[in-house]
Amino acid sequence: MSSMIPVKEFAERRRKLMERMAPDSIAIIPAAPERVRNRDVLHPFRQDSDFQYLSGFGEPEAVLALIPGREHGESVLFCKERNPEKELWDGFLVGPEGAIERFGLDDAFPISDIDDILPGMIEGRSRVYYPLGKDQQFDSKVMGWVKTIRSKVRTGAHPPGEFVSLEHFLHDLRLFKSANEIKVMAKAGEISAEAHCRAMKRARKGGSEYNLEAELIHTFMDHGARSTAYPSIVGGGANGCILHYIENSAPLKDGDLVLIDAGCEYECYASDITRTFPVSGKFSPEQRALYEVVLSAQYAAIDAVRPGNHWNHPHEAALRVLTQGLIDLGLLSGTVEDAIANEAYKPFFMHRTGHWLGLDVHDVGDYKVGDAWRLLEPGMALTVEPGLYIALDNTSVDEKWRGIGIRIEDDVVVTKEGCRVLTDGVPKTIPDIEALMAD
Repeated sequence: MSSMIPVKEFAERRRKLMERMAPDSIAIIPAAPERVRNRDVLHPFRQDSDFQYLSGFGEPEAVLALIPGREHGESVLFCKERNPEKELWDGFLVGPEGAIERFGLDDAFPISDIDDILPGMIEGRSRVYYPLGKDQQFDSKVMGWVKTIRSKVRTGAHPPGEFVSLEHFLHDLRLFKSANEIKVMAKAGEISAEAHCRAMKRARKGGSEYNLEAELIHTFMDHGARSTAYPSIVGGGANGCILHYIENSAPLKDGDLVLIDAGCEYECYASDITRTFPVSGKFSPEQRALYEVVLSAQYAAIDAVRPGNHWNHPHEAALRVLTQGLIDLGLLSGTVEDAIANEAYKPFFMHRTGHWLGLDVHDVGDYKVGDAWRLLEPGMALTVEPGLYIALDNTSVDEKWRGIGIRIEDDVVVTKEGCRVLTDGVPKTIPDIEALMAD
């Protein structure tokens, strides 16, 4: 399957990063290691997000070096060599020559030669940009290369003077999505929306939470999204009040709501949708009342996603609507201002209203600049996900409310005029949900 992001865009990302680096520096970015699931079985490989962002190269045992001003090419990849015997068992390898041809790298070498070649590239560079602490085993390797250079100081070698985190520069680039990235994220959102619709329709047949999870995974796979972006949450009844519930094994019960928080990963980009709906296809009066509060809060938050507003504006908008709704329903007392100031809402709404979204479901990027909330700008992608959760053991409220958990989440991208919802292919109003489930 060809990528929706062209090779030249990866090259442009590397160029932008090198523009921010010191001129006599080098950046070293390792690929993700393979992880053992159990004994001799590996987890399916998923590339490190920073490495993916800069290269698009999907193999393990690879290292990308960015060297501004290097005469023989600034972008250098170390990767596994072609090996027909190994490829017979494990599949096609790109190899160094293929990496240059297919991925637009300037230079490439076998990963087996990295100990002989990369120390020479580090030598003479005053600064090394490297994600120290991310991979202890690779940290040791990098420190070994530096020690090798230091051991040759008397012969005129110049070891680097400092190590600097790469994340600040790189993650600020990743925060702003290109038109091509938004296309991929919209595709992921479209697939995930269809999966949620299928799960809603399946719910009326009964069964267990995992039967709905099966609909999600089937739809993801059917559209070429080979992985979930995170473990799917399918919580029926009071399980919907557990924020990161992933057991997904309880029976579905008529009269309960089911909360599904699930999204596919497409070309390494995450989608993240939550919908809450009745197993029977019809909301009860209490479910309806709480649901309308959460939906109104989400609309208010989405309306606050616009350039010039800061990161916390959507959360503040949602929080005000949720708190007023709790007061109107008799679940809280007093004024909205006092309930917010005293955090009286916390037993019902204990999380933030969103997070950045991209190559990681909880994507990189600062939420504050200094002590101030970051201003929203076009190209930033985020989730909007208010909720209300009435725990079974919450004796401060009437029993009719207990065990109801509701969250509504969509993926949005900031535009010049406001924002665009990428996940509007799955219904969220009560009439639309009930109509879909009745079909």
